[in-house]
Amino acid sequence: MAARLDLLGGFRLDLDGQPHPVPASARRLLALLAVCHRGRRAPRAALAEMMRPDSDPARATSTLRSVLWRLPRDRGRALVQGDALEVWLHPELTVDLWEAEAEAQRLCRSEAPPVDELPDLSLLAQDLLPTWHDDWLTVEQEAFRQRRLHALERSADLLCRAGHYHDALSAGLGAVRAEPLRESAHRRVIAVHLAEDNHAEALRQYDGYRRLLASELGLAPSPSIRSLVAPLLGRPVDLPTGTD
Repeated sequence: MAARLDLLGGFRLDLDGQPHPVPASARRLLALLAVCHRGRRAPRAALAEMMRPDSDPARATSTLRSVLWRLPRDRGRALVQGDALEVWLHPELTVDLWEAEAEAQRLCRSEAPPVDELPDLSLLAQDLLPTWHDDWLTVEQEAFRQRRLHALERSADLLCRAGHYHDALSAGLGAVRAEPLRESAHRRVIAVHLAEDNHAEALRQYDGYRRLLASELGLAPSPSIRSLVAPLLGRPVDLPTGTD
């Protein structure tokens, strides 16, 4: 099957390498099956209720039948298969979310992969359907965001230790962009700058984070991040931030 479903950064269905238009209701069904069921079989009744939580069961079931009928097909093969009780995605449909999660899991194992075997981090650059606000999706969005942030930070550490500073910085900054208030992401970026002896860049990163943290949350940076730049500041690591 030459069909691919992309959910990271937004919804897109490709058939034979070309984007294919999908009605809103069909988008929701495909996303539900890919995100909540990961290719496993889903009971029709439960799926219909998730798609139409404000409708009575009979109407929700009727809506599901209508959506299934209108789903696009790849060379005559249905993207969603089913029987009287369950529906599921075609097993040959590829989904970018599943690929990204597999990469994140591999990166965050206790025994990390060798640097020359690190996966392409582009799949970890975007959030899951960021403009969607469905109740069933909220927890999944946050779970994937945390997985990708940890994977990016782990990649930054591995690449920095191997001397691949450009790639390490890209990974660290990717985590910072995803969550500007995440201190562990800023620590990775500062560590890369220090490894390259770019002290001014390290101080600039720290100062930008310090100001953002004070402005957004009224907090000071933790001792662990201050200890990274303390030798450059020429003062004890536990000095109050005050008028830094």
